[in-house]
Amino acid sequence: MSGNADERLRAELSDDLMELGLTEYEARTLVTLVGIGTGTAKDIADADGVPRTRVYDAVETLQSMGLVDVQYATPQRYTVISRDSIVSKLDLSRKNTIDEIAEKLERLDTTEPATEQFGTWTVSGHDAVNQRVREFVDEADDELIYLTVDEYLTEDDLDELRNAADRGLDIYIGGISDDVRDRIQHAVPSATLFETLWEWADTPAGTLLITDKRTALVSVRVEEVATEDIEEVAIWGTGHRNSLVVVLRAIFTWQLETHDE
Repeated sequence: MSGNADERLRAELSDDLMELGLTEYEARTLVTLVGIGTGTAKDIADADGVPRTRVYDAVETLQSMGLVDVQYATPQRYTVISRDSIVSKLDLSRKNTIDEIAEKLERLDTTEPATEQFGTWTVSGHDAVNQRVREFVDEADDELIYLTVDEYLTEDDLDELRNAADRGLDIYIGGISDDVRDRIQHAVPSATLFETLWEWADTPAGTLLITDKRTALVSVRVEEVATEDIEEVAIWGTGHRNSLVVVLRAIFTWQLETHDE
């Protein structure tokens, strides 16, 4: 690997380690030790430019994490554990941190959002929109109306719909093409498929969801001018008197009644 490519790789690796919670100097010290195997604080400083005083602090933390061993000679020497062991320890550390966060979130006193809310909320980005959709599906008790474009209907979404059907929900799905109907009927045989008043895929629409006639979300696909990428933006509201819920519920309640006839 060329010098420039190796330098870029080291910088990217340091950035990744910082994403996992290491400081800049801890990440750079660890990456340097992986490269040189064993060395003193001076060796590390000379190899990467980390100030020697910072190396001592970084090594102390890395040793407490079980990533680095110390030889108490004069001068002190440091060595790093195997690369596989580094990955395993970092993975375990991340899992433990996530478990601690989950446990503390459960203990945290919170105020539940009001079930009747006026106005709408905005969600940006497909992943964020999809997360909201799944939350609303998980929270539904009786019924859901779901419209989406083909490319947004993933196997994970089908699993969510299948789970909802297993809970006894009435599920109505529209907006999909004929090519996807077989997937839906195989995954969720109890779902009712209906035709929309317009070709859903021919509009900028992304996803529409109404659950229990009290929560509604609708998204649009917007092309980013700078990148030409398609971004998804959604609004949602909750409450039987919420304006978004009232309008969408009226449209699709009428449409489903017409479909049943």
